[in-house]
Amino acid sequence: MSLTNKAVTTTGVRATLTPLQVPKASDVLADDMRERILRGEFPEGTSLPPERELVAQTAMSRTTVREALRILEVQGLVQIRTGRSGGAFVCRPGKESVANSVNLLIRGRHVLLADLLETREAIEPACAKLAAKHRTDEDLEILDRLNDDIANESGSLAEFLQANVDWHTAVAAASHNELLSGMMLALSHSIFDATNNQGFIDSTVRETTARAHRSITKAIRDRDQEAAVRRMTRHVHSYAKAVVEVEDRTEIELTEH
Repeated sequence: MSLTNKAVTTTGVRATLTPLQVPKASDVLADDMRERILRGEFPEGTSLPPERELVAQTAMSRTTVREALRILEVQGLVQIRTGRSGGAFVCRPGKESVANSVNLLIRGRHVLLADLLETREAIEPACAKLAAKHRTDEDLEILDRLNDDIANESGSLAEFLQANVDWHTAVAAASHNELLSGMMLALSHSIFDATNNQGFIDSTVRETTARAHRSITKAIRDRDQEAAVRRMTRHVHSYAKAVVEVEDRTEIELTEH
């Protein structure tokens, strides 16, 4: 906030000051430590000094130090462990951090299901393309196992839905792009919550899903990027169209993951 100064004159006008916004000490400390972690000054796994030493080193109160550490813990940059070998340990933000942030946005803004599906249509073909380019044998093993789970006719609805979510996040993971993986992790869980009902998922949907997933997996195995994009685009578009036709809700209630 700006300062307004008026010179004192013979007319009696006095200099006036406006209130200043002073950041909390804990925010300042958390900001400094965050930058050090992100710059790599404190590598992942580094044990931060004990609380009493942080108080002495920073010349800040114990309460300020604790609040700063809690801020970093919430942001996924510090892990607090209890016990004899406990303390505060530096973490690297990963796809879970992206997923948590996106999930908070989705839940906090009451994002429409249609918007979720549009976002998925925009990014999931890109995940499939990168998966076809970067996939490993381990990635393929995971996709094959999930395809078997999805095709299991004796599996419950919950098991089918979970395997379906896991397959889509596995494709994103096979892209080896952590930002895309985090986005898909949040989107898949949100769409799972929105479509978890027997009225939408029937035997025909399950068969169609299993067939589409195996086709996409084949393109990823063959490293055929164009086919992976084309098949994933067709799959997610068909799914979105079916959801819109069946679902009459305009908002979704999401649970916390």
